[in-house]
Amino acid sequence: MLRAGGTVAFPTETVYGLGALAFDSAAVARIFEIKRRPSFDPLIVHVAGRAMLDEVVAGVPPAALALIEAFWPGPLTLVLRKSAAIGDLVTAGASTVAVRMPSHPVARALLEAIGAPLAAPSANPFGALSPTHARHVAAHLGARVDLILDGGPAEHGIESTIVALEPRPLLLRPGAIPVEEIEAIAGPLDREAEGAPIVPGRLPQHYSPATRLRVIDPALVAPAQRQGAASLALSHTFGGYDVSRALSSEGDLRVAAARFFETLHELDAMGVVRIDAQPFPESGLGLAIMDRLRRAAARNS
Repeated sequence: MLRAGGTVAFPTETVYGLGALAFDSAAVARIFEIKRRPSFDPLIVHVAGRAMLDEVVAGVPPAALALIEAFWPGPLTLVLRKSAAIGDLVTAGASTVAVRMPSHPVARALLEAIGAPLAAPSANPFGALSPTHARHVAAHLGARVDLILDGGPAEHGIESTIVALEPRPLLLRPGAIPVEEIEAIAGPLDREAEGAPIVPGRLPQHYSPATRLRVIDPALVAPAQRQGAASLALSHTFGGYDVSRALSSEGDLRVAAARFFETLHELDAMGVVRIDAQPFPESGLGLAIMDRLRRAAARNS
């Protein structure tokens, strides 16, 4: 299907991706059509190894090599200078390309079998909740996708961390690898977005459920305002809500991240009038969770 220009949804360790051959401009255009994704939002290219990486990028600076050695295969996306083989639709016309090497065995087997890089954003309608199960892909994209490979639940449950190293080290999107672990190797990462490359997941409104979501401590919500609504928190449930979910009873942010989108999908399907999401500590994986919550809540602001 991929060799014929089709699209295939497949599991990665972060979320499910919607893949097409990165060098096939017509197939890449089909991804944008299926997702209803604007052409100004670039895609991440997935590779299986160094040889495939060298087809995608024009060079790998020493700082990137250090991060590759530490975190690949895994949920780290690097923004590097693109090769001439990568079309402008993949990169939204930019001179750089976002690239990563997934660790999920199904994703790796697919890349090795096809022998070519795959452009693959998350397998969901643009701006909607990211899919962490094959059933999420089927429910939201359905027959528009040629094939869905079911590899079980995504391990990390939240998207990759995106880092650029030139012209300066930048954190472009917090994700499944805590920024502190990356900074231990790459040094301090600037978080100022001015002049930063355009990468996926940076729009003010993104990752949104259909249900209205707001970021607020449920403990501060008056009992009368809890009726008909749902709460989402790290380790506590709250009485008075129609449904209340805690992502990790022990407050483990890794467990919370893995369950984050799955739980939002569940709450979104329950018919509640609102989801009240407790703020998370903005360190470690809490930084990535809060990034998603703020963008999800922006639809209502």
